[in-house]
Amino acid sequence: MSALRQIAFTLNGRAVTADVAPHHTLVEVLQEQFALYGARESCAQGLCGCCTAIVDGRAVSGCLYLAAFADGADVVTIEGLADRNHLDPVQEAFISCNAFQCGFCTSGFILMTRQLLEQNPDPTDDEIRHYLSGNLCRCGTYPDIINAVHAAAATLHKE
Repeated sequence: MSALRQIAFTLNGRAVTADVAPHHTLVEVLQEQFALYGARESCAQGLCGCCTAIVDGRAVSGCLYLAAFADGADVVTIEGLADRNHLDPVQEAFISCNAFQCGFCTSGFILMTRQLLEQNPDPTDDEIRHYLSGNLCRCGTYPDIINAVHAAAATLHKE
């Protein structure tokens, strides 16, 4: 049995603490201690993007990222993008473009798209494909995802 250690971090804008063992991953802590299920473990190898979370402004694979590393960090999950009354423009774009089928991968794609558009507000199709290449959609909605990225970019340009 591993000894637990308490860590403190900001989760979706609020200060939280969690008791973690050295082997706990970020996705385990998000699910087990905060009931946040948007980041999902699928491949457990950091290859599919389903477990994506943003830590200090950078996307990480939550299935590989040890929770202890989040101590003192700012963590954002899909649940933290929307405010109480409005979805994030990227979330809205994914809905309006039907850029999902089963939805299992959608949170990872949305978080990566948000990060892409912060770095490159008007990406080309090739830039989108390259940036999102670490995310897998088993349903094959890639054309709709690319359309959603462009729609989100257009909305963010207007804001």
